[in-house]
Amino acid sequence: MATIDKKNSEIWTIGGGKGGIGKSFIISSVGNYLAQKGKSVVLIDADLGGANLHTFLGVNKPKNSLTDFFDKKIPIAEIIADTGIPNMRLLIGAVRSFAPSNIKYTQKLKFFRHIGKINADYILIDVGAGAHFNTIDTFLIADKMIVLIVPEIISVENMYFFLKNVFLRKLMNSMNDHGLKDMFISTWKKREKYNISNLYQFISYLKDLSNPIENIVDKELSNFMIYILLNQVRSNQEIMIGNSVKSICMKYFGLNSQYIGYVEHDDFISRCVNKRQPYMETYPASRCAKEIERLTENLIKGRHINIKTLL
Repeated sequence: MATIDKKNSEIWTIGGGKGGIGKSFIISSVGNYLAQKGKSVVLIDADLGGANLHTFLGVNKPKNSLTDFFDKKIPIAEIIADTGIPNMRLLIGAVRSFAPSNIKYTQKLKFFRHIGKINADYILIDVGAGAHFNTIDTFLIADKMIVLIVPEIISVENMYFFLKNVFLRKLMNSMNDHGLKDMFISTWKKREKYNISNLYQFISYLKDLSNPIENIVDKELSNFMIYILLNQVRSNQEIMIGNSVKSICMKYFGLNSQYIGYVEHDDFISRCVNKRQPYMETYPASRCAKEIERLTENLIKGRHINIKTLL
């Protein structure tokens, strides 16, 4: 499900399970930085119920949206809009006319195929809030999957719920490819009977069933990497939350992750949104802009943040 044929572009998705944590700001700013470096970038606002990514770029809502793709069968290449920012284009979701649950399976596959045909160096996708299958499947098509959190317990809990469902979906798709989907679903439904209380124990139970199943699970684990990003940070203590989340991902989920960086709280971000000004162009020398540059470079180079050099 999550594998698509594509050009030489690299796909990054950003999710987190909870709305209002700054995904649109982060992805628009990361895209802006890449565009400033001379890379061709396409931003896709896949929040099909309330697309607002254009606001963070300081442009009016494009005339065409994914509604035209799903309803009118217009190819995605024809509805990608210019942003006025060199090297950056935009495709928005349908405002108030669609929800992730409304997208049919065949429509979803067509959507993914068309994303793969987009000609760009980077395709950055805001998958929106929630953990619906269509949202998760969009998240999973990425070369690099970014989970965004803010330093609040609800945000972290929502991220864990989202991440658990992401990996379960990925593993179920793989089991389905091997004719093991029914076994997988049955085991998950009966997890209390087998004294399974978390994802790590579920994975361990599956691996003990047989060598072929163990090989499938190990392959999916080895190919799974989450990039953790912390937003709206206000203190050095909050910066450390990223490291804690990384440790918990391994301890309770058995999942690999990298803490790629953080972005501090800045009142000028909301001012830029209200004035329809792209933050990275309005305040290029700010601390937040430098933090966005650093975390983007970490993503490009596949490296994690070095806390000791920053605190």
